[in-house]
Amino acid sequence: MGAEAYFYFVPYQNDVAAALEALRQREFAAGRYNPVMPYPPFPLGEHPPAPGAAHASIEDALLAAGADGTRSILDLNHVAEFADFCTVAALDVFTLEERYGSTEPTREMIEENRGFFDHVERGQGVCIVVYKDGRPNELFFAGYSFD
Repeated sequence: MGAEAYFYFVPYQNDVAAALEALRQREFAAGRYNPVMPYPPFPLGEHPPAPGAAHASIEDALLAAGADGTRSILDLNHVAEFADFCTVAALDVFTLEERYGSTEPTREMIEENRGFFDHVERGQGVCIVVYKDGRPNELFFAGYSFD
């Protein structure tokens, strides 16, 4: 099987690691992860399905998902300077300029051009600061599943 892309917009905060953990907790509680939802729908939309968590913890969900992973943000457990498995890293300035012609992309730019996925490996993720009116407004997290 091919890797599945997943992505999320969340409100901006300076602490990217805290934003990542809050997103992981939200998606776990909603049950939007494999094996509860084998293929969570992306984009999530305004009223995404939320069957609820079917495991006692994120760690239990990861074990239940096995080698396929959760096909969700649950597979990414920390922020680092460089891309690696289970890691979120900021999309580099060169790629931002190449894809968006700016180091301050808007939500519309990201929604219209997901070419940055060319720079994401299986089991890894990226984070982009999303701008509105020249100011940070959201964080965008995206990744590819392991399978």
